[in-house]
Amino acid sequence: MQLEQPSRSGSATWNGTVPSAVDARVLGLVVVTAGLAASINLSYGGLTMAAAAFALLAGGGVACHLLGERQLRRLTDGLVERWVDAGGEIDDVTRSSNGMRTEWHVHTPDGEIVIGGIALVPIAQLSVEWQGVGDTMAASEASENIDRVAESLYREIFEMGSATTQS
Repeated sequence: MQLEQPSRSGSATWNGTVPSAVDARVLGLVVVTAGLAASINLSYGGLTMAAAAFALLAGGGVACHLLGERQLRRLTDGLVERWVDAGGEIDDVTRSSNGMRTEWHVHTPDGEIVIGGIALVPIAQLSVEWQGVGDTMAASEASENIDRVAESLYREIFEMGSATTQS
């Protein structure tokens, strides 16, 4: 099973899956931060306390990233599914990482929609960008109102957006 398409052909159609986006850079940041925080415990609690602190902090950070990535991926999948059900034409969904953001590129005949955010569960933010215009909201808020968010974005992107690109 191929998770990610390196290049997009003109006749590609979306296969119904959103690729995973576990980001090694975010995981590296979590491990380095956990190591620095745990090193403080060397002088106070010794090596065993530092090792326990590192394990606790690194494990918690990795879990936060995995949960954040899962939340953003489910939101992306939910938005794309609702857009397809409403009649939107989706060619492909690929992933990329830009800075510390995790992003999915939704390829449509009218342009590219970028859905992404920071994949850390307590501060997870969903952002959607199309033709240089973006909107950001808390991922938990978007999850609670996914139908309303998908409908609003569908009107903006597929109905109004296709009318402006045709004129």
